[in-house]
Amino acid sequence: MIVQSAPDSGPRLVITMVEHTALAGQAARAFGNDRFEPVSPADEMLYIIDNHDAGWTELDQNAPTDASTGLPYNLVETPFEKIIKTSSQSPDFNTKQHAYCGLLSSMHSWGLYNGRYGLSHHVLLDSLADANRANADRMLDGELERQSRLKTELARDPATAPWIEDGHLMQNYKQLQFFDTLALYFNCNHEGAREKQTFEHVPMDEHQDAMITLEPLGDSRYRFTPFPFAKDGIELSFTGRYASPDDNGKPVDLTDIAASSQSIKCVTS
Repeated sequence: MIVQSAPDSGPRLVITMVEHTALAGQAARAFGNDRFEPVSPADEMLYIIDNHDAGWTELDQNAPTDASTGLPYNLVETPFEKIIKTSSQSPDFNTKQHAYCGLLSSMHSWGLYNGRYGLSHHVLLDSLADANRANADRMLDGELERQSRLKTELARDPATAPWIEDGHLMQNYKQLQFFDTLALYFNCNHEGAREKQTFEHVPMDEHQDAMITLEPLGDSRYRFTPFPFAKDGIELSFTGRYASPDDNGKPVDLTDIAASSQSIKCVTS
C-alpha cells in the first residue's frame, strides 16, 4: 500500500500497488516523441510496467495495520518479513507471462535494494537491520540466478536475443524506473506537498539519457522539461480511497470506502 500525505492531519489517500502500477502504465503508453524513443518491445514492456509490483497483491488484500496511524502500513514502512516476499513474488508473476517480463521484474527487485543499479543514491541494503540482511542477501542471490537463467533462455531465440544486449536492456530498465518513480511522485504526496523535482537517467535512446524536470503549476497542472510524451497536454489519473481511523483509533476497512480519482495534467508550457 501507499498512504499519501495529507494536509492538516486530514484523511489519507490509500493507494494499492495495482493502482500505483496502473499510473505507471498510463505514463508508459503516453511516452515517446521525436526526442524520446517509446518502450520496445512494446507488449512485454507494457506488461511488466503494468505489473512491476504484482507481488504486492496478496499483501494489499490483507494489509497489516500500522498501530501508530490506524491505517495500513505505508510502503517501505511495511514490516520487512512481509515486504521481502513481494520482491520475489513479483518476478514469479511476471516470468509466467514472458521471460523478458520476468527479467525486467527481477532487475527491478534487485535494483531496489542496490541503488537501482547505480541510478539512485539510496541503497536499501545499507539501511537493513543485521537480522534482516541474511534473508535479503539470499533473496537477491536468487534473483541474480533468475536473471542469468532468463537471459540464457532469451539468448537462444533470435527474435529476443537483441532485447538483452546491454544497451537496450538498460534502456528498458531505466524506462521502468522512470515510470515507477514518476508514479510514486504523484502517489506519495498530496498536491500541495509536491515540489519541483528532477528525474535523472531518463533514456532518450540506448545511448543517451536526459534529466527531466517536473514543475507543479497549480490546479493539477505540471510542466515537464524536456517534454517526454507523444501528445501535448495529456492527462493522467489514479485512484485510491480517502481513509482515517475512527475517533477511537479503530483501523479502517478499505473495502467499505468508494474509490476517489486524482487527475494530472501534463503541459508543455
